[in-house]
Amino acid sequence: MDHPAPGTLRTVTGGLDTASVRGPVLPHEHLALDLDHRGDGAAVLAPDRHAAAVTAELTALREEFGLSLVVELTCRGMGRDVAALGRISRAAGVAVVAATGWYYEPFHPDEVTGLDVEALTAVLVREIEDGIGPDGVRPGVIGEVGSHGDTPAPAEAKVLRAAARAALAGGLSVATHAQLGHGGPAQLDLLTAELLPAHRVCVGHQDLLDDPGVHRELAARGAYVAFDTVGKSSYQSDRTRLRLLLALIEAGHADRALLSCDISRHGYLTEEGGQGYGHLFRGFLPELRAAGADDDLIDLLTRRNPLRFLTGASAEEN
Repeated sequence: MDHPAPGTLRTVTGGLDTASVRGPVLPHEHLALDLDHRGDGAAVLAPDRHAAAVTAELTALREEFGLSLVVELTCRGMGRDVAALGRISRAAGVAVVAATGWYYEPFHPDEVTGLDVEALTAVLVREIEDGIGPDGVRPGVIGEVGSHGDTPAPAEAKVLRAAARAALAGGLSVATHAQLGHGGPAQLDLLTAELLPAHRVCVGHQDLLDDPGVHRELAARGAYVAFDTVGKSSYQSDRTRLRLLLALIEAGHADRALLSCDISRHGYLTEEGGQGYGHLFRGFLPELRAAGADDDLIDLLTRRNPLRFLTGASAEEN
């Protein structure tokens, strides 16, 4: 299988040279998804109803902050719509990376139950090779591959192992969903046991886990540590997120932190009174600057780190 060329990302509109990404990156977002298992329509970003609002937010962030790239982690069983991602990307003028993989167990489609690790790997490899949907959009990342609890359930372990194997075959990185921040070390154990290098793993939702020791452990092993629910105050205060991020930076791991907002339902859109995709730039980063972060650190956290994660590059390469 051909891997992405060095320094090149696969986006929904084609290849993108990382050297052209001059502005910030949102490494864990959703632009179109459907996680509505309750029938209340809340956990939805439906393209036919919400695409205009999503596009308007991304356009404004490009114009105000130079937003250059969004990593869209809606995968199989989550209502993925790569055609909608392409329309949003073109209209907003912001590059978008699409994903493949499986979310955590409550959202697994039936195919996960009926397939073993080898067959699941083959499903992902086909999408990486041939693309998603009739337009053949090729994913640029695997994720968000999920688990819940301190140890992945058997079905979750199966999809994590398949994700690692497909990532190795396709030259991609893996972004995880660690429910409420738990289980990150076990996820990393499973992925690296399949010989996926730790620097090709981003462990998700660590800003929901108030345990700096776990964050240091993950970073010291070489994985990226995602503070990716910024602004979701019902889960965690930004004050706590800032404290946890500063602790990781002070421990010498600034090059392993990723920041994003994980907008995952229409109620989070600014049009509906939510914090929006821009909360990172308008709310959280000013607090980080007030705590002493300079322009170089902000650029590291919001541009260089996510690009290194996606490409597998070393710190010296961008």
